[in-house]
Amino acid sequence: MYGFRIVDKLQKIDEDIKRNQLKYHNKRVMISKEFTFDAAHHLHAYEGKCKNLHGHTYKVIFGISGYPDERGLMMDFADLKEIWKQEIEVHLDHRYLNETLPPMNTTAENMVVWIYEKMHEALQKEERQEQYLGARVEFVRLYETPTSFAEARREWMELE
Repeated sequence: MYGFRIVDKLQKIDEDIKRNQLKYHNKRVMISKEFTFDAAHHLHAYEGKCKNLHGHTYKVIFGISGYPDERGLMMDFADLKEIWKQEIEVHLDHRYLNETLPPMNTTAENMVVWIYEKMHEALQKEERQEQYLGARVEFVRLYETPTSFAEARREWMELE
């Protein structure tokens, strides 16, 4: 009943839809993207297995909000990936975190705030503020294992 069909005519810009129709609303929206990285670390002042050098495949999820541009895009997912790759992941992937992060105990709780701050700094750059209208980090969630994560949220970070 609901089978696949080929469209009769591919919609064309300025012919079937006008450029001023591309943006449907002026509401703040949030996009989200997740990334993974592999890294080694150990914890200080901790009695348990994690005091020994070990590794994880971490998962990071970003929630970034802002206002859509004239095309109806808040931010291209590829742009978010580029920020991650160039400005954050380089400090994390296949690294010894105790060495590459600022002096801290490399707990998920400490790391998620550092990742939040790095993304916040990246979005605050003048060229990005002009390109992405009102872009801000809403949350960062860092999974250390598939069932254990730490989270930083904008409302918590702005309270400090």
